[in-house]
Amino acid sequence: MDQMITEFLGKYREDFEFFETTCKIVAEILEANLQAAGVRAIVSFRAKNPKRLEAKVVERAKNRDYTRLENIYDDIVDLAGVHAALYFPGQREEVGNIIRKHFLLVSEPKNFPENLLPKQGRRFSGYWATHYRVRIPESNLKEAQKRHAGITIEIQVASVLMHAWSEVEHDLIYKPLQGRLSDEEYSVLDELNGLVLAGEIALERLQHAGEHRASTKGREFASHYDLAAALLELAHNNLSASALTEQEIGRVDLLFLLLMHEGIATPEALSPYINVLHDDFETRPLAEQVIDQLLAETPERYATFAKLRATEYRLPFAPGHTELPAQHHAIGNFMSLWIEYEQYVGTLAESKGLTGYSVTPSKLLSLLEGSPPQLLANAERLRQFRNELVHGSEIPDSEAINRATGTLQSLLKELDKIHAKAV
Repeated sequence: MDQMITEFLGKYREDFEFFETTCKIVAEILEANLQAAGVRAIVSFRAKNPKRLEAKVVERAKNRDYTRLENIYDDIVDLAGVHAALYFPGQREEVGNIIRKHFLLVSEPKNFPENLLPKQGRRFSGYWATHYRVRIPESNLKEAQKRHAGITIEIQVASVLMHAWSEVEHDLIYKPLQGRLSDEEYSVLDELNGLVLAGEIALERLQHAGEHRASTKGREFASHYDLAAALLELAHNNLSASALTEQEIGRVDLLFLLLMHEGIATPEALSPYINVLHDDFETRPLAEQVIDQLLAETPERYATFAKLRATEYRLPFAPGHTELPAQHHAIGNFMSLWIEYEQYVGTLAESKGLTGYSVTPSKLLSLLEGSPPQLLANAERLRQFRNELVHGSEIPDSEAINRATGTLQSLLKELDKIHAKAV
């Protein structure tokens, strides 16, 4: 065996547990975010078996010039892999949005089949999936895990049916234990592929039927999966197909908790908040947009939502924590002032004959011609801070919240001056 391959395999055996742990971290991050978004999936992971890897490298080395270890690592892209087997294949795009948000793409995703025409001798198109090569952002890792950030992981996204078929095909064709398959065996695999593709169509129909059922009036959402289906069904009537494709659905689990707490977890109650959505919105998850509307209606809901979110994220925001009273007070002050700020800008928008506009620096610029750049910069920073305070995975300390409140007070005073001059 070539010395380079021997060295590579020896190093991989030493690092096998490290690769396995990296896979596990990726799988846990992905599974948690899929579940939070109401995406039903079976997530699994594995580092490549050293014996199978040896056979693969030896075979590939016949047609490649491995002069450095890096050449082999670059060539074998599936040393560490995660499978996301989706109940509904129609959610592949949504899963892709989640992957892009929580991981760093090493290269552009690879879509299968690359050529929609069936392979020679087959009637059906084969494997349908999307493969992502990613790394974990350091910000998603604890200090002791930082070294896992440099490892490339392949995430394979396909339906549960397609994953099962591909495992059978791959083992029989690419890892034959009894020699090359017969023409009859290839025909049976092709037939099974056709059944799987028909099954995917049935799964997509099942998904749409579920969305329609979940959004039917006169019922209550049974789970956040139920809510996710209804949210998409109702949004289809208000948003374009391209907007929905590009949009992540977001933390539906938190929206569900808030709706349940407020006693409004029904399609009828949800519908008004969906009706005001349109394509000219900030690229924020749909669930966050609905949550924001709910919170803006009733200031008391901010405190409720903060507790629900803290419990779900397991944040240090519970009775007995020394920071709690100060945080409660600081959050209350900031959010009360933020509501005043939203109402102020809403009044300005109405005076200009504009409605339905989000509070963003670009909208402020269109409303207040000649606004100083510093005012717009502060408005943008405050918007980001507010979104992190309401939707982020960490609650800022009371000192940071108080500083933001001071900046917001100054912004309101400056807006008053600008508005007075305009009048």
